[in-house]
Amino acid sequence: MGGVEAGEDTKDSKTEPKGNRGISFLDFIMRIFAIVGTLGSAIAMGKTNDTLPSFTEFIKFKAEYKDLPTFTFFVVANGIVSAYLAVSLVLSILHIVMSGARITRVVLIFFDTVMMAFLTSGASAAAAIVYLAHKGNERANWIAICQQYNSFCDRASGSLVGSFIGVLVFVLLIILSALALSRN
Repeated sequence: MGGVEAGEDTKDSKTEPKGNRGISFLDFIMRIFAIVGTLGSAIAMGKTNDTLPSFTEFIKFKAEYKDLPTFTFFVVANGIVSAYLAVSLVLSILHIVMSGARITRVVLIFFDTVMMAFLTSGASAAAAIVYLAHKGNERANWIAICQQYNSFCDRASGSLVGSFIGVLVFVLLIILSALALSRN
């Protein structure tokens, strides 16, 4: 009577689950990586511009991200997601300190999912425009502009990479949060 049987845990049921602190620390690090990716993408796209010289010095053709509403949406989406990730670092630190927190983890799963969808929509829309800029569309009579505006297209293409890395990090964050929640 009062002895411990094989397989029983001697700890109190209110103690923190093993491994949740490590998951919470990994969550924090991944959020920092996502901030770097999304903020870097927003800045890179926001600074994207190129000038094409013409026959005369008075007429110059410019390409800027503001010329295309899709690129503007991309910059705004990445900026909003970066701000969200910065704010969510507070909850991530809370989870490191109190790894048994359940309600805040459910809130993070919900908002991470919303932000992942928002970031995916912005990155996908911008990717479609970058594809058209590289390849053109003969049916619609749109020519590829990347042969003339090399730095514009290179910078726009590069900014997509950080944004899609952010989407991948969000997928991993949602999985990690669900795993930590299931351990509680």
